[in-house]
Amino acid sequence: MDIALNLAKEAMQEDEVPIGALIVKDDKVIAASHNTKERQKSALHHAEMEVIEKATQVLGTWHLEGCTLFVTLEPCLMCTGAIINSRITSLCFGAFNPKGGAIVSNLNLLGIKGLNHYPKIIPGIKEKECAALLTDFFRQKRQKTS
Repeated sequence: MDIALNLAKEAMQEDEVPIGALIVKDDKVIAASHNTKERQKSALHHAEMEVIEKATQVLGTWHLEGCTLFVTLEPCLMCTGAIINSRITSLCFGAFNPKGGAIVSNLNLLGIKGLNHYPKIIPGIKEKECAALLTDFFRQKRQKTS
């Protein structure tokens, strides 16, 4: 999660919401990214979507079995769908997302019976550090506009 936190800090320096993500397979980081929604001017460029795309390119397949995704914030509905569809084996996240989380905070998408895949979930890794980055970012944003 330390790598994901560093990626989130990079995002913050680029005036992006500080969310970082990486995918690990066989104890090696195969893809890493952060949120790029502002730069790309697209709602699709969440950190998870970015890193899943990079991992599929590295592995040459959309099947990401045996991979673990680390992300600093609980994934939203869109990203949770991508995690399920790409068959990621494990998801580790930092801060809970009370406004948009689709794993435990708002929705429990993985609680729906009949899905074709259910990743193992490990929540709350370095939760305080991940949450503090987001809090600091949005506090700074509010101070700039007031």
